[in-house]
Amino acid sequence: MIKEFTLPLKKDELNHLSVGDIVYLSGKMFTGRDEAHRLLLKDENISIPFNPSEMALYHCGPLMEKKGKKWNVISAGPTTSSRMDGFSSDFIDRFSIHAIIGKGMIGDQTRLALKNKGIFFVFTGGAGALAADLITKVDDVYWLDELGMAEAVWLFTVERFGPLVVAIDSKGNSIF
Repeated sequence: MIKEFTLPLKKDELNHLSVGDIVYLSGKMFTGRDEAHRLLLKDENISIPFNPSEMALYHCGPLMEKKGKKWNVISAGPTTSSRMDGFSSDFIDRFSIHAIIGKGMIGDQTRLALKNKGIFFVFTGGAGALAADLITKVDDVYWLDELGMAEAVWLFTVERFGPLVVAIDSKGNSIF
């Protein structure tokens, strides 16, 4: 069954999603790869200019193009989520992450951190052009100078982003 939600996901929505469900998400998401996770976790007093708990975390290093003052998304495919396993549990707890989108499997520590809190969705690798088309707006970018384009934290507005597959549900069940 195909389901559509607007971010942030509510507790009852999380509880009604099961492994294998096909989902489309609309709303706000932010990107985060290894270096962004490391940066945001290293200092408890770091000022984050957005609320991660109200967005989906997308494991993505987008290819962007700047025209004048406006950023355009060229490609925004998912990156391998298992690379973030060493950070994910702390990241989920510290920033109240309810939805993670990525590629491939993630480990048991992350699965357990999501239990009763969030969902891990997988998006098809190699579909970066499709993902770019589903991003309706580039809202902002943070730490671009410090981290570079792929590792910077990008804020996107998306419309019917998917198809996503629920790979780990909030009950701790895993497709893997």
